Amino acid sequence: MKNKKKGIIFKNLGVKHWNKSKAPGMLRLMMSSLFFSGILLIILYFTMPLINMPIGGFVVYSSIVALVVFLSILLLRYFSILFTSFLFVAKYSTIKIPDFNPLVSIIIPVYNEGKIIKDSVMSLLKMNYNKYEIIIVNDGSTDNTAEICEELVGVHKGLHSDIKVTLINKPNGGKSSALNTGIQYSKADFVLCMDGDTQLAPNSLKESVKYFRDEKLGAVAGNVKILNRKRILTDLQALEYIEGLNLLRSSQSYLGIINIIPGPIGIFRKAAIQQSGWYSNDTFAEDADLTLKLRIAGWKVVYEMNAVAYTEAPENIHQLLKQRYRWTRGILQSIRKYKEYLYNPFIDFGNTIIMWTMFYDAIIWPTMNIFANVFFISVALIFGMSSLIPLWWAIIALLDIVSALYCVAVEKEEIRLVPYAFVYRLFFIFLIDITKAAATIEEFLGLEMTWGKLDRVGSNKTN
Repeated sequence: MKNKKKGIIFKNLGVKHWNKSKAPGMLRLMMSSLFFSGILLIILYFTMPLINMPIGGFVVYSSIVALVVFLSILLLRYFSILFTSFLFVAKYSTIKIPDFNPLVSIIIPVYNEGKIIKDSVMSLLKMNYNKYEIIIVNDGSTDNTAEICEELVGVHKGLHSDIKVTLINKPNGGKSSALNTGIQYSKADFVLCMDGDTQLAPNSLKESVKYFRDEKLGAVAGNVKILNRKRILTDLQALEYIEGLNLLRSSQSYLGIINIIPGPIGIFRKAAIQQSGWYSNDTFAEDADLTLKLRIAGWKVVYEMNAVAYTEAPENIHQLLKQRYRWTRGILQSIRKYKEYLYNPFIDFGNTIIMWTMFYDAIIWPTMNIFANVFFISVALIFGMSSLIPLWWAIIALLDIVSALYCVAVEKEEIRLVPYAFVYRLFFIFLIDITKAAATIEEFLGLEMTWGKLDRVGSNKTN
């Protein structure tokens, strides 16, 4: 990899070759889409004269049918997620798992994280756990990260015991390479992989490691929350994380179909990572890629809501959209790597379900959301039904308010996040979905992209 002013461009990692090799598949997809679109147009052309209503009435009628279908799918999705999440919480609150106290290595890959790495390490020294070490892997940083990390090396006083902090300096090779280096260096059987901008809650290790009494468990996905709040954009992301990500992850955990272990906090059995093939650098979503590897290798993954990681969120629209663009393309790349599970359930039906849930959330649902909003609002304005637009907004907002209230109650979150639900779906998520759609198109076209890096502001959880 080479450092560029605008990000880190993947070189010699197979991404460029991979983009070229998928061109025939993209051509077949485009030709298939054109073929079926042509058939639909022919059907409409010959059946329209048989319909005894004006074209305007037909469009209005069609829009109402489409709206009802969309709302039905929306309601089914919402209440299915809420119900299974509630079952997860009910099960979670009644089952007591005995403590488990193995040695854990906390791996922190860092690249130009000078503003925040000290706060991250200091938060780790407050962990309510007595057998862990901290391994910082400096991935060729060009700022003062190495100097700050050098000051942190040594033995520090932890909450219950002395904690060793080690620094590994290596040439820039990407986050996956840094994580693999730290995992290989570790002598522990369990590792916690986190981001350099992340601060962990004190009980994160204690609450998550106990699940590894189950020898079939490969990883525990943590609960990611936004650190730098009190701004409109970051508060909306805080609501998104608890409602759009953690709520979904709790539902998936109950059903046994978690498909992404978040980068800011994932706790792994090291043997599971080794057996699955380590972190890979051929996608832009190494966390999603490794999760799919673990599932395909037969390892179980669960979610622990009290393993909390606080991470910095983008503070401007440009940074936010860059982040979501990269996430989407990385997820699509991960799906493509294991696409045989997407269309062949006879290999492993459970993994087919996992792949389809990922495909649905990455492509199908954002596309439906964009189309439904644009189509209904356009028809309402053109055919004089603008009075229905506030009703449409109210229905969507009501669903998000219910979800937000549930999530705030379950996660003991800030009640002030709930009012953001009034604009959350129709503005914030709509913008995110447009970005996902653009990323999907560019990924299918095989366009080159850069890794990019979020500008850090050096937030602290106590602020």
